Amino acid sequence: MSNMSPKESTVTAERIESFRGFNRFYTQRIGVLAPYLKSDLSLTEVRVLYELAHRDQPTATEIARDLTLDAGYLSRILRRLESRGWLARQASPADGRQSLLQLTKEGREGFEPLQQRSREEAATLLGQLTETDQRRLLEAAMAMQQLLGDAKAAEPPARPALLRDLQPGDMGWVVETHGAIYAAEFGWNHEFEAMVATIAGKMLSKQQPDWERGWIAEKDGRRVGSAFVVRRSATVAQLRLLILTPDARGQGLGMRLTDECLAFARSKGYRKMMLWTNSNLLAARHIYAQRGFRLTQSEPYRGFGKDLIGETWELRL
Repeated sequence: MSNMSPKESTVTAERIESFRGFNRFYTQRIGVLAPYLKSDLSLTEVRVLYELAHRDQPTATEIARDLTLDAGYLSRILRRLESRGWLARQASPADGRQSLLQLTKEGREGFEPLQQRSREEAATLLGQLTETDQRRLLEAAMAMQQLLGDAKAAEPPARPALLRDLQPGDMGWVVETHGAIYAAEFGWNHEFEAMVATIAGKMLSKQQPDWERGWIAEKDGRRVGSAFVVRRSATVAQLRLLILTPDARGQGLGMRLTDECLAFARSKGYRKMMLWTNSNLLAARHIYAQRGFRLTQSEPYRGFGKDLIGETWELRL
């Protein structure tokens, strides 16, 4: 009688070779065998950079755990990034034995072209397929992710949010969401929703598609966030209407949306990005500061039924 479990008994030599064949095909197709993303960094180093760019001051322990990397190997990668001036560390207030990691401005500038190149390569691959085949491919990829995920997990891995282009009806959601969230969380009145509606209407009626763009973050078929780039001048872009629903926060999605805006602005040759916010919007201000934005102007005013401090932030691109 065989000692193999039912699951083990179904793994035939033919299936093993078929799976290995797919691995060889896929790694070649996405360019892993060549210099990765035409850089001098390895796939693992770029993957670590991605985690640093999309997390809020993670520790090395967290990254090693989530990427299943050997601690010593990760430590060597972090030292190389640090030697380039791409990584900064600070002692964790919760555990003095741990360091909080954060990309420097130079690190973000080094990572952004790699991220943009990765987007372009993915777009090229998907662009060779019909709309139907794109959906088939992405559904198959999601099935693989779920089947090869943590076998001990009670549920399949959560699907990451999709960042997509603007569609009819989205702007109405953007206006409504801004009005509802800011009223509930900050007590702002209808004046704020009216201002957002004015901005949204102008963006729809006078958009310059070659120079402006908007993104909607969607998760499980629901809108959960937005961000927009608008043209202020030939050299200056403005980040507008960045928002997340409460259930979408704490997952790095605000950083992803901001990074998409910055990547678009750089690709269009803008030299500076600016934005206007308020001093009490702490989470948003934290994202801007992490990306290298600097507070350039601060002014108290009365608006939206409250005494507020308006702020202008700028980033040289």
